[in-house]
Amino acid sequence: MFLEALGSVILGLAVAWLAMHRLSHRLPARRLVLSTGAAGGLFGAFLTNSALSGDLLLTLIGAATVATASVSLLLRPAGRLRRHSATV
Repeated sequence: MFLEALGSVILGLAVAWLAMHRLSHRLPARRLVLSTGAAGGLFGAFLTNSALSGDLLLTLIGAATVATASVSLLLRPAGRLRRHSATV
C-alpha cells in the first residue's frame, strides 16, 4: 500500500512536470502545478484502489488519469479572449 501511494505521487509529479515542460506559458506557478499533480495522483490512487480493490496496474492508471485531469484544470486560454456582444 505504501508503494502504491509513493508510485502514484511520483506519477502525478511526472505528469505535472511534463505539463510544465510543454505548456509552461499557459500554466500558473510551478509549485502549484507540481502540488496539484501530486495530490491528483494520490487521490486518483485512493479512488481507484477503493473502487477496484487492489490491482496495482489499474491503480496507477487511475492515478495518472486523475492527475492529468487535475493539472488540466489549471490551464489558461492560449490567447486573449475576444468578447463580442450579441448585437454586433
